[in-house]
Amino acid sequence: MNNLSRDKQTEIIAALCEGVGQRAVSRLTDTDRKTVARLALAIGRGCAELHDRMMVGLHVHRIECDELWAYVGHKRNPQKGPKRRPSPVMGDQYTYVALASSTRAIIGYLTGKRDGASTDEFIQDLRGRVIGVPEISTDGLHYYRPAIRDAFGKRAVHGVINKTYSVTHLKVTEASRRYSPAAVVAVERVAVEGEPEHISTSYVERSNLTLRMASKRFARLSNGFSKKIDCHLAAVGLYVAFYNLCRTHEALRMTPAMALGITDHVWSVSELIEAALKAVPTKPTPTPIQRRRQFRVIQGDLFD
Repeated sequence: MNNLSRDKQTEIIAALCEGVGQRAVSRLTDTDRKTVARLALAIGRGCAELHDRMMVGLHVHRIECDELWAYVGHKRNPQKGPKRRPSPVMGDQYTYVALASSTRAIIGYLTGKRDGASTDEFIQDLRGRVIGVPEISTDGLHYYRPAIRDAFGKRAVHGVINKTYSVTHLKVTEASRRYSPAAVVAVERVAVEGEPEHISTSYVERSNLTLRMASKRFARLSNGFSKKIDCHLAAVGLYVAFYNLCRTHEALRMTPAMALGITDHVWSVSELIEAALKAVPTKPTPTPIQRRRQFRVIQGDLFD
């Protein structure tokens, strides 16, 4: 990876941010696949650190929150093979996204299980990034209510939108019916805290579609899914930084970061790579005492 020129790194990262898989990028750029993977991992980690440093002290009026499904290694219920034990780093993984409605900027995200612990961590991280009294819209996931109440208290206005989908056939065999979305038959909006002016998650749902199309790891019915959780987290971090800083929004005619006031120009991919490499957290070197603690003593007699 260190031997790659900046132009070659830019070519690789730009292709990954446009939804091209690692194997295809390796063939298109004439680069070893492991080199592409190591570069994507390093840049992704740096982008996540860059996001943490830049997305702070934000004053936004409306925030929409939603979750995006993917999986690492295998799905939750594999149809073949031995039965696997539940793992926090394998199987179904949900990416929580907090989107500022007016600027379309992703101000917070977290990847984990769709449970109360991940929701609490996501909302607590969001609380540390925004100031003022934002208006938050979420879906019907019941973990949001206590998490927002604990993190924001009376310093937020919270509304929930519940959508009811039609279920006509429980066992369908036609592909056009299995993979097409169900029709929405009812929509209910509930004000949980305060008086929300507009309860909707349309913008963040559209942003999730953009993420699914721009990252091969989120593509359905393909083998581009992540095999390790670290690679999956790096891919999400790379996309979020590219989306906020480099990708011009068609409706805004500027990047979300420019609309948010964080930067004054559209970042190039080369500029993003340079900033990400500078922001990559250094990996601590274990001391001899820490290395010794990694060993486990097995009790018992060898000849029993």
